[in-house]
Amino acid sequence: MSIAVKRRPKHLDLFTIQLPIPGLVSILHRISGAALFLLFIPLGLFALQGSLASEQEFTAWSGLLAKPLAKLVLIGFIWAWAHHLLAGIRYLLLDVHVGIQLQPARLSSKIVMVLSLAITLLLAIKLW
Repeated sequence: MSIAVKRRPKHLDLFTIQLPIPGLVSILHRISGAALFLLFIPLGLFALQGSLASEQEFTAWSGLLAKPLAKLVLIGFIWAWAHHLLAGIRYLLLDVHVGIQLQPARLSSKIVMVLSLAITLLLAIKLW
């Protein structure tokens, strides 16, 4: 009796691996969650605290958030929020075995990507 040894690559080049769309949604869900938790929540609370301190602080924060670079950061926050929310709903549905087959899973992944980008685009137009 011989044991079959699987030949696995020793070095995975993550930039050449073609992930399926559900895998991409999964990785982006984790990235957006980490960005929301580690960056945008602390920055948002800091900005809220500063803007509520006085009228001058509010004017200063309003001026800062009117700059193009700050708007780009806000657009990134909008995308992270939209993607994380929609992908989270998708995962909740997958947990109750809705859309678990291959084709519905791929379709729901595409819907998450399209809707998160559409929400980001619509709110970015309104923001700008």
